[in-house]
Amino acid sequence: MMIYRLWHFFAIVCLMLGCWLADGTAFALANPSSSNIYEQQAIHSPDGIGKYYMGREIAKFMGHTGAGWLERPSREAEEQPSKLINSLNLQADDVVADIGAGTGYISLQIAPLLTEGKVFAVDIQPEMLEILQFFQQEKNITNVDPILATPDNPNLPPNSIDLALMVDAYHEFEYPREVIQGIVKALKPGGRVVLVEYRGENPFIMIKRLHKMTQKQVRQEMAAVGLTWRETKNILPQQHLMVFEKLAMSQ
Repeated sequence: MMIYRLWHFFAIVCLMLGCWLADGTAFALANPSSSNIYEQQAIHSPDGIGKYYMGREIAKFMGHTGAGWLERPSREAEEQPSKLINSLNLQADDVVADIGAGTGYISLQIAPLLTEGKVFAVDIQPEMLEILQFFQQEKNITNVDPILATPDNPNLPPNSIDLALMVDAYHEFEYPREVIQGIVKALKPGGRVVLVEYRGENPFIMIKRLHKMTQKQVRQEMAAVGLTWRETKNILPQQHLMVFEKLAMSQ
């Protein structure tokens, strides 16, 4: 009876720890769920969702009602996105994924440079993509493909893109590990990932703390999915411009 009780207790503990029993005599640890890489906290910043990834609280994302911020007339003077675009060294036949494209502010400036390529404009909000398509038709740009993503999947075809660009977006991803893994699968060997984030090291940049990132944090999170840091270009007035690469042997 005592042996039975001990075995029963052991089985319950195994189940609580995510184990499974086979033939009543053996057990093995189950594959860890992706949720194990995140931590949820009840007490958190009002600007965050209470979900932490690699020590960083994920910021609340900006809804489509904030679209005017993306299209503000002062954006060029404040962020110099034209300098960002020039620094990408795009080739005419490149395929670029603008992740978190929003209203298409960046996508629609890149597209005319890709005379033989195109832009995948990726966003999780259909309302944002509707705004993007309005501007696309207004400017008569035909090589931008809007893609409705989900919070954990960019919905990009495998081995299809030369560059993935994220401008002030990555810090808001609810499932950053899964999204970047999806991007890595979509990248061609040698493909690049470029992240633009307000500099978290600088307290004088007047952006909410959770909407900024440090270089150290970005490099740590990209390394976790197998991306190799290549350089940080210090050409923008307030943001890091960080370049990563998918090595040829990466999956």
